[in-house]
Amino acid sequence: MEKKPFERLPKNVIPKHYDITLQPNLENFTCKGREKIDVQILESTSKLVLNAVELTIDDVTYEPDSGKPMSAVNVILSQDNEIASLEFDSQLSPGNGKLTIVFGAVLNDKMKGFYRNKYTASNGETRYGASTQFEATDARRAFPCWDEPAIKSTFDITLITPKELVALSNMDVISNTPSESDPNLKVVKFATTPLMSTYLVACVVGEYDYVEDRTVDGVDVRVYTPVGRKEQGLFSLNVADRKSVV
Repeated sequence: MEKKPFERLPKNVIPKHYDITLQPNLENFTCKGREKIDVQILESTSKLVLNAVELTIDDVTYEPDSGKPMSAVNVILSQDNEIASLEFDSQLSPGNGKLTIVFGAVLNDKMKGFYRNKYTASNGETRYGASTQFEATDARRAFPCWDEPAIKSTFDITLITPKELVALSNMDVISNTPSESDPNLKVVKFATTPLMSTYLVACVVGEYDYVEDRTVDGVDVRVYTPVGRKEQGLFSLNVADRKSVV
């Protein structure tokens, strides 16, 4: 079958800000997610089209700033075109609103999207972590989004992980609290990112050590390494803060 030519997403909706919560499961290699996207609708429409591939979409709601919430009546996922069409039974008027999506993803072994990585612990046990590789268009494998490099937004990332693991994202941690639903989990929230493309979003979960220092400008710098290999991060730390590490 001849492959359909590439088509860009419709330009009738602009995503302004994503608030994304991801809960990776390193035992069954799945990930539960929920996102709230601040959007600006430029033209009246009954369908929102964004990127998604190898995802399940369980619930979709749109709430305009001045109006009542509306649930999508139909969600069409096209794996070939890597898009999700969210259909509503009435027109969404021009203006600002919030799009909420509950979804599921797979921690794949393809080293793209949100993927699992295998390593051997010091006791010889095989363990798994999770990392992201979104460039250039693989954020859509982790969460539904307008996944084109020219479309830029800000992001609030929250990771729900086992309490003994390290959780990292683009920005610094602003809160780290026990999960209210499971004492074995923690909820790690990160500061809002600058305006950026979806492919720059990063998430990492696993076992890590780190070395750190502070630049002459007062910026804290950390380099994360596999457990027990802190010394391997010293050169990178030295380059990052541009001064000698003792």
